[in-house]
Amino acid sequence: MTLSNYKYSKTIRIWLIIGLVMLIGQVVLGGITRLTGSGLSITRWDIVSGTIPPLNVEQWQEAFDLYKETPQYHKINSHFDLSDFKFIYFWEYFHRLWVRILGFIFLIPFIIFVIRKKIDFYLIKRLFLVVLFAALTASAGWIMVKSGLVDRPWVNAYKLTLHFILALTSIVFMVKTIADVYNFNNNSEKKPGIIIPIFIGVTYIQMIFAGLMAGMKAGLYYQSWPDMNGYFIPKVLHQLENWKWMNLTNYDTFIFAPALIQFIHRLLAYLLIFFTVYLYYTYRKITSRLSKLWLNIITILIFVQLTLGVLIVLNINPGIPLFYGVMHQLIGLLFFISLFFFYFSLRKEPTK
Repeated sequence: MTLSNYKYSKTIRIWLIIGLVMLIGQVVLGGITRLTGSGLSITRWDIVSGTIPPLNVEQWQEAFDLYKETPQYHKINSHFDLSDFKFIYFWEYFHRLWVRILGFIFLIPFIIFVIRKKIDFYLIKRLFLVVLFAALTASAGWIMVKSGLVDRPWVNAYKLTLHFILALTSIVFMVKTIADVYNFNNNSEKKPGIIIPIFIGVTYIQMIFAGLMAGMKAGLYYQSWPDMNGYFIPKVLHQLENWKWMNLTNYDTFIFAPALIQFIHRLLAYLLIFFTVYLYYTYRKITSRLSKLWLNIITILIFVQLTLGVLIVLNINPGIPLFYGVMHQLIGLLFFISLFFFYFSLRKEPTK
């Protein structure tokens, strides 16, 4: 059954776009929180009472004392005073507040639209999936934070990646919903073909490695490009005895896993550039204006993304540059979203 006969109001369509922007903002704030080392500043997850930040000196000191019990404080930030703590607290608090605001933006209009029968069962199902994965993302986020409150002074890289991938999945469901609600379809002779799903699959794998890069702080180990400290393949990967399963989990003290992750991340970046050039060459004469728009956006974003990646590597001093790091994450996310919008725009007609 097609969706061509289903009409959604302008209010609903704008509401969905706002929801997507809010989801993107949540991922970006997560990146800022990570890059500023703020993610472990709030050691409790109070869904209701946590909405209100500390309001006086006593409350701030209580929150700071809780932070002082964490490995991050003892091993990295023992020099912090209250003003330093307030800075990292702000980003984590804002990150969590954004989730709450996002929930209200979804929940209250959703209830109103259902009561007034402005949305059908299809849209209810789609939005349920968005909300489900958003909730799973939040749950994984707290599991991730807890992994950094015992022994290690930062969160587990694999749990961070799970948190990130669940957030991406929620965004994908929202993108699919928007494409259907706006009746994305293609009136030209071009069809999606197999290349675009493969392209999306490779990009998804690249996003997984991006999460691992962030969690392992892998970008800090190789600060040169196009080589990796003088080698195309990092020297630690040349030694067969290093290829052990335990070295993939022992990333805090041994360079093997960060080297492997960054090496694969770079190779996938080159592969995505190849895919993009091929995609542009194949679809450049497409008659659909919407598809052509997304194709151009994809092409621009991939080269911006590559440039940002190189700038990050060449400007690490001593950590990832905040602006470049945040923009790299944002552009990568927009590239991923644009691929889906391009794919959906090539359908002959949206289907339920």
